Amino acid sequence: MRRHEIPEVAGIVTADEVLATVDAIASVQCADGNIPWVPGGQTDAWNLVEAAMALDVGGRHADAERAYEWLRRRQNLDGSWHAYYEGDAIKDHTLDTNVTCYVANGVWHHYIATGDTGFLEAFFRVVERAIDFALDQQHPTGEIEWDADPLRLEGRGALLTGSSSIYSSLRCAIAAAERLGLDRPDWELSLGSLAIAVAHRPERFLEKERWAMDWYYPVLGGVLRGHAAHARIAAKWSTFVAEGRGVRCVSDAPWITAAETCELVLALDAIGLHEKAREVFGWVQFLRHDDGSYWTGMNFDGDRFDKWGKYYTAEQPTWNSAAVVLAANALGGTPPTAGLFRGEGLPAGLTADELIAAGEEIEDARGARRHSDT
Repeated sequence: MRRHEIPEVAGIVTADEVLATVDAIASVQCADGNIPWVPGGQTDAWNLVEAAMALDVGGRHADAERAYEWLRRRQNLDGSWHAYYEGDAIKDHTLDTNVTCYVANGVWHHYIATGDTGFLEAFFRVVERAIDFALDQQHPTGEIEWDADPLRLEGRGALLTGSSSIYSSLRCAIAAAERLGLDRPDWELSLGSLAIAVAHRPERFLEKERWAMDWYYPVLGGVLRGHAAHARIAAKWSTFVAEGRGVRCVSDAPWITAAETCELVLALDAIGLHEKAREVFGWVQFLRHDDGSYWTGMNFDGDRFDKWGKYYTAEQPTWNSAAVVLAANALGGTPPTAGLFRGEGLPAGLTADELIAAGEEIEDARGARRHSDT
């Protein structure tokens, strides 16, 4: 077991405060390992993994393993999980590819937090089945269908946020395979194809531009780096950021949320904007509850960011607090978990030059089609 240190971000949150947030998440965990959003509430695989990752940051490794065991017991034969559960009952039967894939991030994170190769070996089959399930929904143009239900007609398509998140999950899965001496060249090909879709084929995704996640997830997921990442963040900063408070969930509604704000912190840190990341992380602390958890978000009055109203919801969900813990770890933690969202220790995928060249080929092809149509 590796030596563990609780992160702190000087001048913003202490190690004791981070630990209090982790403890608040742990207080919601059920005896069977399940981590619902709130006590007695619903559970989904993506947010359970986020909460388990926060437990690992806080040194509660056994509790994190109990969460992954709960997931393993409920994995469908095809590798998926349903969208939502209430206790042991299925609340929503949707088969969301992104929700399913995030287990790879959690399993890899637990491994690098603990160095427990036995755990990685035991859960690799869980990861493998989840990733293969999602890649069965990958289009020839690279994007991944968000819902694998063959009966769904309305709302079919790929989501930019979901495909960007799956990109990070696929990198974690490849890293796990490599650590175990396994070869999955098909995953590596899918990774490259997915990166090209996220970076260069916006028309292949459902239109969700009002959502902040579609703005920063291509950066957070690791597809965009360098100038392309900085340009994307700058382009819609004023659209989604309420200066001094945080990130709007959607561009046309008056609320900011802790989770979106902390995910932006992770994206900023990943592309080297460390001081800006610290600044934004400092903003979100006004949402801290007395027990260390974090309110979901807060409404504001029109465009007046100095006049704030009621909390967006009167809850402190586990995944919301977990996002704060993961941001604190990125800014003030120690390797190797602190560097996960920066891509440290993960396969690089396509280089920046290769991604640019792929984009040029796509633009040339589009130009040729336009010319042939005239």
